[in-house]
Amino acid sequence: MYSENVFRVAQDSGWWNPANGPFEFCYAYAPDGRNSFAARRREWRVFDLIAPSLKLYPNAENYPFSVKPDTLVTLQKMVTIFQDYYEGTDFNFIKNITWTNKEGKTEISPLANPFMPYDMNPLFKINGGWGWRGERTIARWYTMYATITQSRNRLPDEVGGVVWLAFDNVAASVYTPIYCSVTDLPASFKTPGRVNGFSRKSAWWAFNRLGTLTAHRWGDMRKDVRAVWQPLQQELFQNQKSVESKAAALLKKDRRKARKFLTDYTTRWGTKLVNEAWKLGDFLWTKYDEKF
Repeated sequence: MYSENVFRVAQDSGWWNPANGPFEFCYAYAPDGRNSFAARRREWRVFDLIAPSLKLYPNAENYPFSVKPDTLVTLQKMVTIFQDYYEGTDFNFIKNITWTNKEGKTEISPLANPFMPYDMNPLFKINGGWGWRGERTIARWYTMYATITQSRNRLPDEVGGVVWLAFDNVAASVYTPIYCSVTDLPASFKTPGRVNGFSRKSAWWAFNRLGTLTAHRWGDMRKDVRAVWQPLQQELFQNQKSVESKAAALLKKDRRKARKFLTDYTTRWGTKLVNEAWKLGDFLWTKYDEKF
């Protein structure tokens, strides 16, 4: 999809001359973007996660517009992609922050923080494709929210459109389904976050607190976080088909009841996950007291 005048504007502005070669959007409209790994490394990583058989070069200047995945890209795979910070690759910029554990094995320290604020980078001589910032990983600690959207015309509009919403750093968060026909949201979703200061009534603060805590002893705390989130995320994905079938059946009888059903579903799960985030943060404070 593109604007009808995408080629003409580029020509009229002197950004592209057909005589010099075929049109390439990135060089016409954002030529400086190809000089930085801030975007290019992310492009490589996404393609490498969904189509590793291509063995794309991680330092390439350009990548295909799209690739064919080696296997079906599921919702869970999408979550895994958005949670990625280059772990297991040469571009994991905390790979050299190591310690020797009780078994005598040298490994990445549990205190190594892939989401450290920029002010900490000089302490560990962090450098990478993004210079002194290290690497611009897919998961970022300053994420406000992230979405995965599904638009499916095989289903009624009220059911076919759903946004999976995660607050804060996706690596320590979980996705909640919000159907496009809902008439309300959990109270905590409607409570301002940063603008009004810390509040136990705000969903964003629940996840921001949890993500910030988890990063400070990432090697250990992430295991506790994932032990809670993964089963709940899987339950939501597994429930999706039956929930949507029931909603579609209700639509045929009473549209208002169908929308209420989906609204109640979103509200119930949104409230549950926010409460879990607060509980999980309290658990980490207690379990790792004086260890971060």
